Amino acid sequence: MQLPSPEIFRYCPNCKSEKITLIEGARFICAHCQFTYFHNTASAVAAIILVQDEILLTRRANEPSKGKLDLPGGFVDHDEGLEQALAREIYEELSLDIENWHYFASFPNQYLYKNINYHTCDTIFVTTLPQKPRLSIQHSEIAQAQFYSLASLTIDEIAFDSVRSAIKKLLTRKR
Repeated sequence: MQLPSPEIFRYCPNCKSEKITLIEGARFICAHCQFTYFHNTASAVAAIILVQDEILLTRRANEPSKGKLDLPGGFVDHDEGLEQALAREIYEELSLDIENWHYFASFPNQYLYKNINYHTCDTIFVTTLPQKPRLSIQHSEIAQAQFYSLASLTIDEIAFDSVRSAIKKLLTRKR
């Protein structure tokens, strides 16, 4: 497990002392003024969208894991529930308005962005659609969106551990 970089804070944000230390990989404490910052786990959501025996996957347009396959979704904003975040992300990324979601599973993940390692809890929801929807892709986030056959899916192309775990669990349930 990769911990947050101790350089997140080179100086205490409160008193500007250099005596700020990363403790147990999850909190920073200033020895001078006792300022404490908890580097908590971030909430994220992702969608398994199924049509018959196919799953909708996106190809990442940005780092981390640029070019790899992913589930549509993203981070939960402040003052937003998981379901609200999922609806917002799916609409922003694919212009889809889907209401019939079911909780599938959650998995821990790590998201290394600009040399800071964010620990996330990725909550996965699933829905089954009667037919493939028309997609309008947000190209600033997604390079491509495509349906893939579950039978021929290659797990090695998937971007994140949490998404690989979710797809493995899905494939196990489908057998």
